[in-house]
Parts: sequence; structure tokens; C-alpha cells
Amino acid sequence: MQDPSSSRQNIPWFNAQSSTHHTNNPDTFTSTSPSFELLENGTLSHETDAAQASVPYAEGTTIDWHREEAAERERKRNLHAQSGLRGLMAPILDSARMWLVIILTGIGIGIAGAWLDILVKWLGDLREGRCAHNLFYNQVACCSGLDPGEVCKEWQTWSEYFGISSILGSSLLQAWVYTSLAILFAGGAAVLVVTYAPYAFHTGIPEIKAILRGYVFDAFLSRWTLLIKALGLALAVASGLSLGKEGPLVHVACCMAFLFARMFRLKYNESQKRKLLAAAASAGVSVAFGSPLGGVLFGLEELDTFAFSNEIDVMWRGFVTSVIAAVSLQWVDPFGTAKLVLFQVTAGSDTWRAFELVPWLMLAVIGGLVGSLLIRLNAAAAVYRRNSSIHEWPVLEVVGFSALTATVCYLVVFLRVQSSELVSNLFQECDPIKGDFHGLCNPTAVWRNVFLLVLTAAVKVLLTAWTFGMMVPAGIFLPTIAIGACIGRAMGILTQELQRAYPAAWIFASCPPDPTVRCVSPGFYGVVGAAAMLGGVTRMTVSLVVIVFELTGALSHVLPIMISVVVSKWVADALGKDGIYSVWIAMRQYPWLPPSEYRDQGQIAGQIMKPAHDLIVVVDDQTTSLKELLDFARKHGFHGFPVVSGEMLVGFVVREKLRAHLERLITEDVDGALNETQQWTFIKSAARANPELVNLSSLLDEAVLQLRKEVPLQLVVNMFQKMNLRHVLFSQAGKLTGLVTKTDIVWLVTAHLPHTGALAGEI
Repeated sequence: MQDPSSSRQNIPWFNAQSSTHHTNNPDTFTSTSPSFELLENGTLSHETDAAQASVPYAEGTTIDWHREEAAERERKRNLHAQSGLRGLMAPILDSARMWLVIILTGIGIGIAGAWLDILVKWLGDLREGRCAHNLFYNQVACCSGLDPGEVCKEWQTWSEYFGISSILGSSLLQAWVYTSLAILFAGGAAVLVVTYAPYAFHTGIPEIKAILRGYVFDAFLSRWTLLIKALGLALAVASGLSLGKEGPLVHVACCMAFLFARMFRLKYNESQKRKLLAAAASAGVSVAFGSPLGGVLFGLEELDTFAFSNEIDVMWRGFVTSVIAAVSLQWVDPFGTAKLVLFQVTAGSDTWRAFELVPWLMLAVIGGLVGSLLIRLNAAAAVYRRNSSIHEWPVLEVVGFSALTATVCYLVVFLRVQSSELVSNLFQECDPIKGDFHGLCNPTAVWRNVFLLVLTAAVKVLLTAWTFGMMVPAGIFLPTIAIGACIGRAMGILTQELQRAYPAAWIFASCPPDPTVRCVSPGFYGVVGAAAMLGGVTRMTVSLVVIVFELTGALSHVLPIMISVVVSKWVADALGKDGIYSVWIAMRQYPWLPPSEYRDQGQIAGQIMKPAHDLIVVVDDQTTSLKELLDFARKHGFHGFPVVSGEMLVGFVVREKLRAHLERLITEDVDGALNETQQWTFIKSAARANPELVNLSSLLDEAVLQLRKEVPLQLVVNMFQKMNLRHVLFSQAGKLTGLVTKTDIVWLVTAHLPHTGALAGEI
């Protein structure tokens, strides 16, 4: 492990003598919530001074959780304190507005997700052909009503539609339309993102995780971002790029909740807003996978909604939103199955046998290894893109890579179809009634199919590693599932062929003696491979298992799925503790602390703290003027300043609160009662002793934690994680000795990653 005292010097803004700061620095907090004081009679007094009023947070800052929670408590107290009918109805109406936003968000994301599925399916099918009687029908709608195994004559390829019968001409036309539409769709998505909503690119989950932990990024939730994210996502997925729509739907759901809250003028503070967004994020996962329970667990595990003070309330809201979203999705029925299950496993055995644990464990190990490889390749590709000339031409990059992807995918039969269709067929068991997916069930083509499946997985790893980071909306769930399903299906085919070749072997003694009865179900091996691959990439556990069995309906095989996820995570963690989203958060240097426990090697807080002599402090010498103090606050762009009298620590003052208060005092001095040359103090006793001094003691932050620098470093990190702190002061016998901020801790826990901060401030 790197010595924290050495990594501290690498913090970009460690030199406190600098008067400038990075715009994404989370400790340049430019606002506070109202202040409260406990009076002698035991009641809370609200500071009505204008300087104490809440000021909107600036983009790129982090919220003060303790002040926000205090403001929310005071708001609710005032609601309940009103007399008469108004006092009775005010809390009810306040709660009703919140639930109205939650219900509308669930309905909105459910319908939007369903129509997005329909649009993606139609655009994707359009690349290969069209419906003879209606251009706007996809292949499923065009061929509905046919008996299983019956040939659909209504759906025509482009060569059939234009009457081209020669093999060469037909192949050239199909390849040209396939590639051209791919370039058109992907290029259109990139143009929309670059021109109208740059924050609509990528998956959005890293940013949502940072926002839920207090990062201020309202531009990421704007109406333009919502519109372009949804439309661009449909185009990007239909283009055939190796990406999915599942992760971006979380972003879309959060944008909806944010806009509905503004539309209905929902009165909330930053803390309450994040609880609302957490519920919306759960609904996004519910719609993406048809997994309402998985959506709630995803919020608890991956988005860390346990960090909120009332996680039960957050979980309940998320559950309601997820259920409403799932009901809306099933009402539209985009898959035409009247079911929420997206990739249903059918015709397989309801039982599994002990010998299958061996290939399943092998799949879990492969999933962990390949998942870690994909993360490393993706991070390296993102850093290379950022530091090369490609960064200056994002649309050209998307057009060029979509052409390459379409060309490569057209040559490999399993890559040619949409990832969702590929996964659906890989999860299905062989059934003569349903036909054979490109010879996948042909017993004479075992090695051909295994080779094609492994080739498909390898190509998808490379394509996904580069695609996940281009300037188009992109999720990584579906490509990861497709990679794992290919590997799993290949393993299932090999295991099935081995059992058929040696049916009398002792290891296969548990199989039915009748050779016509299936013993091994290759389709379920695809499910296990997909779960293992997802575990290796995302490092999710409980929520992943629930999502997979809700996604496939394979409830009878939950135990093998659990085993594969656990082993995959163990293997992947041995190669690196961080999942794909944590890596992107670190590369962008968002102020987010992972919930995992940090362990030091005997270090103390003094090794990471900024010592007092390197800090910009406010010296209360009672000789400087208000004008000089205001110039000081305007000059230095830090979140706040420790206040000292001599060497003794008086407290901590937030810069923006101080600046706003001083500007008000000087601007409103119309009667000459105060002037900019008057002295000031933060010490109450000094103000009482000398009435000529302006008393600024009410501006001091009353929620600053003070520690000794000798405390273990692990304890300090845990306090930042569990208490949502922004800074901690260190003192000795009342004297200021140093300061640690959230940025210091974020840098400490992410310094081990090779690309930490490589993409900071990219957009």
C-alpha cells in the first residue's frame, strides 16, 4: 500500500496557499442551509438573518448532510406546528406531493422503457429487412399469429423486397444496408449527445452514485439530458454497437423524478432530493430487467442507499416505485409475452446434478477473470481516448467504430443479431418445435458452435471495452450478459457432448438411463455464465442473483447462480477490488467513498491531514476590518476556513456564508451604523466586552468534528463513510493542528487504482 503521507502530496489542490481551485473540487462548497440554535428552554431557534438563508449549491460541490437533515427536521416541525385545519392538512399535502411524484415517476419510466424496447426492436430489425404490409412493424409483430415452426412470408429481407435473387447481389445489398443503417443510427446518437446534451453519454450510473452521496450535479438531470438520453439510447442500441440500455434507464428514471419534482414544486432540500432519486433509480432497474425486487436490492447494494439516515423509508419508496414501473411495463407488454421475464429459460430440467458444479465453478472462475480483464481494457481505452486526438473528434470516432463493429459483426452469425436476441436464444433449450438458432442445436456441429461462441465472446469483450466510453448513451449490462452467455453455452455444449459420449461413466451415474431424456441443459449454463460475468464486472452479489432469476425465471436454479456469483466475485476481487462503476468514479474523481471497509497498516490521521501551517485560516485578532475580511473571503476559493485566535481554535466558518453575510452588512449600511472599516470578532465573550466589534459568532459551523491527530487512519475513513462528513478538524489542547477533507479521503481510498483522476473534468 502506498504511504498516505506521500500520496497526500499528489492531491491537486493540496497547496493551500493557492487562491484558485478546480471546479469539481467537492470542498469548494458555496452554500449552506439555515442554522439552528438550542435555546435555554429546550427549543430550536431558527436564524432568520439573511446571511443564514439557504443558498443554492453550485455545480461540482457537495452538500452538507448534517445541515440538510437539520433543515428538513425544522421544515417538518413547522408544518406540524401550524394551528387549525391548515396544521392538519399541511403535512398530508406535503406527503401527497412526494407520493404523486413517485407514482408518476414509476408510470413514466415504465411506459418510456416499454416504448424504448419497441423502438429499439423495430430499428434493429429494419437493418435486415421490413414487413411487407407495414413498414412500422418489427419482425415479431409482422409474424404474429403464426404457428410454431411455420415460415413467416410477411417478413422480407431487403434483397427479397427489391427482388434480387443472385447470392452475390443479395449478400452485398444486405451488408450495405446493415452497415449503412448502423452508421446512421450511431452517428445520429453521437450528434444528438455532442450537440444538445453532453451529459447524456455513457451509462450514468457512476454519476448517479456520486449524486446520491451528496455530489451536486443538477445539469446531469436536466430535461434536455432526459430527452437526448432516451432518443440517443434507442439509436445507439439499434445500431448494433456492443452496448445495452439497462444502465442508462437508471439515469432516465432519475431525470424523470427530478423534473416531476420541479413541475409540482415539491419542497425538498438536497437530502430529500437524493432519497427521491434513489427510489427512481430502483424503478429504472425494475424496468430495465423486468425485476422489481432486483431494482430495490440494486439500490441498497450498488447505490448504497443504506447511507441515508432513514433507509427503511428509502427502501419503501423504492419498492413502490419499482412495482408501479413494472406494472406499467407489463401493461404496455413490449415483448408480446404478457410477462415481465425478458429471457425466459424454458424446456430445461427443474433439477440439477452434483457433477455440474464442476463446469459451473469453471464458468465462475472464467467470469471473474474475463470480467477483470474487461474492466482493465475499458479503463485503458478511456484513458487512451482522453489523451489522444480521438478526443477532439467524438462523432467521427462513433461513426468509424460503428462501421467497424457492423462489418465485423456481419461476418459472424452470432454477432449479427441484436445482443438481446442472441442472449434469448442462448438461454433457450433445444426444441424441434421452435427451430434451431443458426445450427446451435445441431449435434454434428458441436466444435463449430463452440468455436463460434468463444469467438463471439472474445470479439464482444474487445468491442465492449472500447464502446463503453464513446459519446453515446451506453450500458454495460447487456454486453456483459451476452459475453457470459456465450461462454456458458459453449461450456454447456461441451458438457452435454461429454455426457453423451460417455453415458456409462461414474460421474454421470445420476443422469437418466434413457438417452432420449435430457441430462444436461446447455441453456442454463448460459445463465450461469452470464451471472458469473456480471459478477466479475460489476461485483454485485445479492441484487445480481435476484435480477438474474427474475430476468430468466430460473427460480429452481437459484443456488447454482448464487455459487457462480460468489466465486466470480472472489476471483475478480483477487485481481482488483473495484467494479466497473467504481473505476469510472475514480477516473472522473467524483467525491464518492466506497462503502467497503478501509484497513490501514498502522497509520494515523496525522499522516494524511494537512497541517495547520499549510492551511488558509481566519485569524481573529480583532484588528482587521469587515472590508479586509470580505476581500479575504473573495480571494480564496475554499469551502471554508478554520478560525483561530492566536493558536487556539475558535471554530470553522463556511466561506459562502461568511461572504454573503459581510456583503449584506456593507450593502445595507445606509444609516452609517456599520461601515466597512469596523472591526469584527467570532468570539462571543470578546463581542460582549467590546460593543464596537461586529459579532460574527453566529456564522461558525456548529457541526464540526474535532479529533486528535493520533487517532487511527482507519477510524477517520470510517467516520467519513458512515457519517457523511465533509471535513474534520484536528486539535491538541485547544490548538489547531490540521484538517482532513472528504477529497483527501477519496484520494486515499482510490490512489491504488492506476487511472485515478485520468478523466477528471473531461466534460
